[in-house]
Formats: sequence, structure tokens, C-alpha cells
Amino acid sequence: MCGCGRYQDFTLPPQPGGPSVNWHWDARPEPVLTRGSAGDWDSVDVLNPSVIRQGDAYYNLYSGFDGKTWRTGLAVSADGIVWDKEGQILAPDPKTWEGDAIAANGSALADQSGILYYYQAGQPPQIGLARSANGHQWRKQGPPVLPPGPRGSWDERGVADPYVIRVGRNYYMFYLGQDRARRQRLGVATSSDGVGWSKLRRNPILELGDYGSFGDDGLGEPAVWVSQGYYWMLYTGRARDQVRKIGLARSRNGVDWEKLPVVFAGDQPWDSKTLCDPTVLIENRQVRVWFGGGDVASPDQNLHGQIGAATLTPQN
Repeated sequence: MCGCGRYQDFTLPPQPGGPSVNWHWDARPEPVLTRGSAGDWDSVDVLNPSVIRQGDAYYNLYSGFDGKTWRTGLAVSADGIVWDKEGQILAPDPKTWEGDAIAANGSALADQSGILYYYQAGQPPQIGLARSANGHQWRKQGPPVLPPGPRGSWDERGVADPYVIRVGRNYYMFYLGQDRARRQRLGVATSSDGVGWSKLRRNPILELGDYGSFGDDGLGEPAVWVSQGYYWMLYTGRARDQVRKIGLARSRNGVDWEKLPVVFAGDQPWDSKTLCDPTVLIENRQVRVWFGGGDVASPDQNLHGQIGAATLTPQN
């Protein structure tokens, strides 16, 4: 499985560029989705939101951790702020490639066939696909749709944190890859149908920061959108003390990225050590952002994780 991936040279449809844009970040002080009660499937961490619109409602496919297993749950909202939990919708199947640790950290996308949900599972981590017509009943695709790369590649030890967008006729998946040195960087793949994926031959597209700078110990959890003449990316950067913050990059072709000197950090007690897992929706000129936060500095879990909400407003 690990050596059979496909590769292409490609870019996303080019954007025209334009004048400089300063983004104003305005986060709500309190989380909008909190952990479950003791013993619940999401009692330890609630992270990795993926928010889409379904009619007049917002659907949030989020990740919950009970201290042993990561699963995906569904919450529904009329305004994106007040959420009603509908329960877990996806759990790992130990009889398959997924193993028993995780079926979460995913990205949802609605198209003419229903809802597609790309999720992380397995050891080493791979990316699978589940489908739903209504967001409540789900069918897994089967084998992974994006495996790790071959021996010696930048993502040979795992692929994770998918974020999928559709531009024109094609799908594009931005994702984390890990190499044998445990470096975690970001790459991109493309697909015409959302199932068969080809990785960019010259991945990765976003490198670690310089020693001592933001994101020098790992990158992950990209969220990409198009506006103001560019592709924009929010991404999580992890420092060597394991504190996580969110950075911003821009691109005109979705492949060549420019990191911007903008870093968003948690400023409330509940997200003081970790700001991560962004997902975005464009509404008018504003970018709505949902994100994970925690008061523990850790590379993975047990963060006291909860989900917050913010807006990004362009200021030309």
C-alpha cells in the first residue's frame, strides 16, 4: 500500500493576486463546543472541527477523545455558535486497516453526491473516506484513499490532517506528511472524483520554520480558502516547547506558498497553550473560523481540548 501512490505535476487554478490584505482576527472568549461528561466518548478532548452548511444549518464533524480512542461526532447549529451534539458517527474498525485508535481528524465537503468526509486512521496514519447522504448515517469507502509515500519520501511514515476543497472540476487535499526523522510538513494532492488521488511530485509545499521560530518543531492541520485574489492557508505550527499557534500563508497557485508574519495565539485560559485545527467557511467578505484549543502543551492529545470560534475580516 505504501509504495503504490500516484504523483503528478500540477497547480490549482491560478488566482490574480492583488493588493496587500491585513486580516483582523476576532475570537469569542469562550468555547462554543465543550467536552462531554466523565465516561462519554468525547470526555477528554473535543478538537478538529470541520464545519459545512447543510441547508439552513451548520454541521460540525468534530473529533472526540475518551482517553483511549478518537472518534468523529456530529453537532448541529442554526448559527455556528450554539451547538447541539448528535452523538458519534464514526469509530475505528479494528478488523480493517484502521486499527482501534482513531477514525477522526477529518475534513468534510458537501457535493452533488452528498457529504464526503476524509479522516485519519491506521498505523502508520493513512487517510480514508466515508460518505453520507444526510450527515447521520455513514458508509466507509473501504481501503485508504491516500496512503503514505514510498521509502525515503517526505511522507513515508504517515499522512494525516486532511483538508479538502473543490476548485473548478477538481478536488484538492492539503495534508500533513511525516518522514523518518519525524518532521511534519504540509503537502497537497489532487483528484478528479474525490476518490483516486495523485500527490504533487515536488511536495512538501510548506516547510518548518527556522530554529527557534514559529512552527520549528512541526506543521499540521491546514485550512485553505480562496478570496481577495489569493489562496489563503491557516495552519498549525508547533514549537519545541509543544505550544501550538496558528499561522497564515498565501499563494496564487495553491502550490507555491508565502508564509506571512502573522501568528494567532490563544489569549484565554482555556486555549492558552494550544490553538490548532482551523476550519473555515466564507460568508460575505468574512471568513468564519472554528478551531481547537487547550490549556496543555502537547503534540497530540490530553489538552483539555475544546472548540472555539472566530472571524477573519479583510482590511485592505
